[in-house]
Amino acid sequence: MSSHEAQETQEPETPHLDFQGTTPYEDYVKADVLTHLQHTLSDDPGEMVFLVTTQVMELWFTVIVHEWETAAGALRSDDVPTAVAALKRSVRELEALTASWKPLGQLTPAQFNSYRSALGEGSGFQSAMYRRMEFLLGDKSASMLVPHRGAPRVHAELEKALHEPSLYDEVLRLLARRGHAIPSAVLDRDVSQRYEPSEEVEAAWTALYSGPENDELARLGEALTDVAELVWRWRNDHLVATRRAMGSKAGTGGSAGVAWLEKRARKNVFPELWTARSHV
Repeated sequence: MSSHEAQETQEPETPHLDFQGTTPYEDYVKADVLTHLQHTLSDDPGEMVFLVTTQVMELWFTVIVHEWETAAGALRSDDVPTAVAALKRSVRELEALTASWKPLGQLTPAQFNSYRSALGEGSGFQSAMYRRMEFLLGDKSASMLVPHRGAPRVHAELEKALHEPSLYDEVLRLLARRGHAIPSAVLDRDVSQRYEPSEEVEAAWTALYSGPENDELARLGEALTDVAELVWRWRNDHLVATRRAMGSKAGTGGSAGVAWLEKRARKNVFPELWTARSHV
C-alpha cells in the first residue's frame, strides 16, 4: 500500500472536545439562551410549533431590518453597489421568512383554538421589530408606537425610526442627486408620515426603465422590486394562514383579523416602481 493510500484509509482526526467553560460555538451563537426561551402556556403540543415559529420570524425581522438600514446608509453615501448587495441578501431572508408560514399554514381551526387562549391579548400586530420593517418601507404611523409605551428602550427605537427617512426616501433622494426630477414636495416631506405615491416619481422611474437595462439605478429599481414582491408574498401567506386557522373571526389583540390582513395585502410597497411599468 502506498503512503498516499494509507493516508486515505486513516480515520479523520477527532475534533478538539475539551474547552474551558462553554464551547466557542456557544459563546458566539448563544444557542443555550435561544433554546431555553420557549415557555408554553398550554398543554397542547402544537403550541411549541407556534411559539418557535413566531420567535424565528422575529429573528428574521431583525436581520432584514439590519439589511435595509445598511442599504439606506449606503444610499446616503451614494454607494449603490453596497445598497443593492444588502437588498439582494434581504430577498433571500424574506424568502426564508415567508417559508416560516409553512409549519402554521396547515392549522385547522380546532388545532389553533386548542392553544389560542394562551395568547391572551398577544398579537403579531404588536411586534416592534416588524413595525421597524414597515417604517423602513415607508408605511409609518405615530399611533403604532402606542402599544410600546411600557417598554422605554423599544419605544425609543421605534420613535427614532419613525422620524428617520425610510429606505424609499433615501432612494428618491439619490435619484434627485443623480438629476432626476423628484419634486420638492416629496424630498422635503414629513418623513414621519406614510409615503404617498407621486406622479412625478412615477415619471422618473418610467424614464429610468425606458433607458439602458444595465443602468445602475435601473438595477437598484429591480432590487427594490424584488423586495416589494417578497413583502407582498409574506403578507399574502400571512392572510392565507390566518384565514385557514380562524376564518373571519376577530384577531388576537383586538385586531380585525382577516379583514385587516386583506387590506394590508392589497397595498404595494414602493408603489411607483409598479405603476411605472405600464408606461414603458
